[in-house]
Formats: sequence, structure tokens, C-alpha cells
Amino acid sequence: MAKILVVDDEAKMAMLVSSALEDAGHSVSVFNSGEMAVNALAVEPFDLVITDLKMSPPDGLEILKQTRQIAPDTGVILMTAFASAESAVIAMKNGAYDYLIKPFSLDELIILVDRYFENRRTKVLNEQLVADYEHFSVGEFIGKSEGVQQLFAMIEKVAKRESTVLLLGESGTGKELVANMIHKRSPRISGPFIALNCAALSETLLESELFGHEKGAFTGAIKRKPGRFELAHGGTLFLDEIGEISQSMQAKLLRVLELGQFVRVGGTETLHSDARIVAATNRDLKALMEKGTFREDLYFRLSVFPIAIPPLRERREDIISLAEYFLKRHGYGHGNLPTACCDLLQSYPFPGNVRELKNIVERAIILADGDPLSPDLLGIQADEQVTESESGGLNDTERKMIVDALNQSDGKKTLAAEKLKITRRRLYSRMKIYGITPGPDGTYK
Repeated sequence: MAKILVVDDEAKMAMLVSSALEDAGHSVSVFNSGEMAVNALAVEPFDLVITDLKMSPPDGLEILKQTRQIAPDTGVILMTAFASAESAVIAMKNGAYDYLIKPFSLDELIILVDRYFENRRTKVLNEQLVADYEHFSVGEFIGKSEGVQQLFAMIEKVAKRESTVLLLGESGTGKELVANMIHKRSPRISGPFIALNCAALSETLLESELFGHEKGAFTGAIKRKPGRFELAHGGTLFLDEIGEISQSMQAKLLRVLELGQFVRVGGTETLHSDARIVAATNRDLKALMEKGTFREDLYFRLSVFPIAIPPLRERREDIISLAEYFLKRHGYGHGNLPTACCDLLQSYPFPGNVRELKNIVERAIILADGDPLSPDLLGIQADEQVTESESGGLNDTERKMIVDALNQSDGKKTLAAEKLKITRRRLYSRMKIYGITPGPDGTYK
């Protein structure tokens, strides 16, 4: 529902327009003089002004000029029975959105108003997306490990539903990428995908970012700003680090999840949002509930469909594929990673997960300055704290992958290496370490 100001010195015409707009679900204020309309604009925010062109001063053009000065984000549509090329040019030069020629049908009016709000929403959304853009991989989640395949299966199952999703995983595992994948596979793909890191903002700023604010709501609020719930209408809203929000914000968020309703900061109008929620956290929300710092009712609203994203150390067979993906993005021109680099990467624990691997690769390329990479450029050391049992588990996984690749390739080393995305030299090295040889029947075990 939008707030619209209608101005026409013909009372009957003003009421016809007002009734049509109210029937379309808008809140309308009607004035029969330009002076009263300008005074109203100075004290109350409106989303759109629809004014007659020919009136006693101030006329429609003057109202247009005053609107641009008082509320530059408010659109203006002019109505006139005296249309001419000259008046149209003057109106557009002064910032009018469009104009209607009297007599016009009320359906024509509603279509024009709907188009204005759709265009404005698209413009605001694009500006917000540009402002919020952060550099991250916009491709698909990379990996062929068992954990990643299970993750893909969960994404496919929940994407076509409207259920709220809670992504669980350490920092740097790719939670926003998974949320984007859910959105792209959902019926809401044509709607916006809006993301917000809840931990990056103070409570006051977070409330404004989520629900928006009215002009003058607080110091620095120089104009009305739509919130993320408003921008995500018809699409998906991704709330990262949901475990960091205060209890008072938890209560406000719960209301939106239950009723789809919210009020802008400094406002009184109840707004509605049809946004699908995907939340994420690296915290143990159940432990926070037991401590009394996270609301139980909010937890159950968010965790309708929880998905755990495995850390990189639990899917080591994906490390080299990821590293070489990042290499290609940076224009690395020396083929696959050297075996020594691969061995070092696969023995490192990656506490920062995929994000850390991305940074390691980028830093190494900068240091290499066009030359092939070497282990010393990676700036990491093998994890000497890995226990024997953990090491054995990881080796068993890698060994099985190599055996499977060799058997699927009928023992052809080049083809097997391509399947594993490693060099032939590295394949021979790992076969020697694991004692992989063909049996009497020619198959590898």
C-alpha cells in the first residue's frame, strides 16, 4: 500500500481518482488547492503525487517543482485537459514521471500508477544491490565429495518449497552461495535475492536495514529508506549471522516471520512482505537457547529445514578442484598446481575454510609474479596435530578415490588423472604412497 496525494480543483474529478486508487489498495489524501497540497508535502511523506496541471496558482508545474525540492524521491504524475507538446516537454524536464490526458479511463490511471511503483522498486533495488555488493564467487558450489553431494541433494529438495531454511556452518564455508543456489532453484527465481550480515550492524542500524525508516526517524535520516524485507518482497531474504542479534531484535523479527508484517522505523503504517527467509549462523543456537540468549520460538521458526554445510577439512578431496578454480579466475597460465603444492594444501587444516583457501591462492599468485607456484609461496604449514586416526580416515578417502578413478579409466593413468583433476606425476606419487597396484584380474584395489 502506497501513500498518494491527489490534487485537483475540480472536486468531482479528485474524488473519482481518489476512489479508484483506494479500490486499488492505496492510501489517498485529497486536496482541491495547490497551496494546501504543498503545505501537506512539507509535513507528511508521500510516495506519489497526482496533480491537475491547470489550476489557480500554485498550478501543477509549481507543485511539481515544490515536490522535487521538498521530497525529491516522490514521483509526480500530471493530469491535463490541455495537453500539448510544449507542456509535456516542460513537465518531463522538471522531473514528472508521466502525464494523463483528460478524459482518461480509471483503468489507464491504475496501470500508470502500478508501472510507476514497479519502476521505482526496481530502481531502489538496483541501487541497494550495488551498494551492498561484495566480491564473492557467483558460480555454483564446487565439490564432488560425499558431503557436498549430500548438500546438493538437500538444496534440490527444499528449493522448490516455501519453507524457511537455516544454514549451519563455520565462517567461510559458503553459506551465502548456498542461499543463492536455493533461490535460483526456487519458484522465486525472478524475484530479488537480498542479503544482510546481521553481525555487521549495531541494533539501531540493523532495525533500520531490516525494516527501513521514514524521513526524520533519527539523525541522518534525510529521506525515506526501504528495508530489506520490503526490497525482498516476492524473492528471498538471506539473513547471515542470525545468532548475533539481540533479544529485542529477535522479538521484532519473530513478528515478521509469523505475520509477514512490519513497520518502518519512525513510521506508523503496517507494511507486508512476502519474502522467503534463509538464515545462517556459525553459532550453536541450541546452546544459546539453553543460556537464554536466543528465543526458542524464533529458533523453531527459523529451523524448519536446517542444512549443515561441511567445513573444508571434512571434504579434502575438493581442495585441489577449488584451488585450481581460483587459479583460473586469476588467469594462472601454468597448468595444474605442482604436486608439492597439492600435498601441502591437502595437509593443511583450513580453519578459515574456502574463504581462506581463496585468499591463500590469490596471495601466492601475487607473490609468484607470473612464475609457477611453489609451496613456499602458499604461506602455510602442514598440520602436525592431526591424529593418526584422522590421518588414516583422510588417507582412506583419498585412496578410494584414486582406486575408483583407475578402475573407471581401465587403468589408463592419464584418464584417471583427468578424472581426479591432478597431474600424472601426482597420481603416480599417490599410488606409490598408498601401495595401489593392479590385481591379477587387472583391477586396482
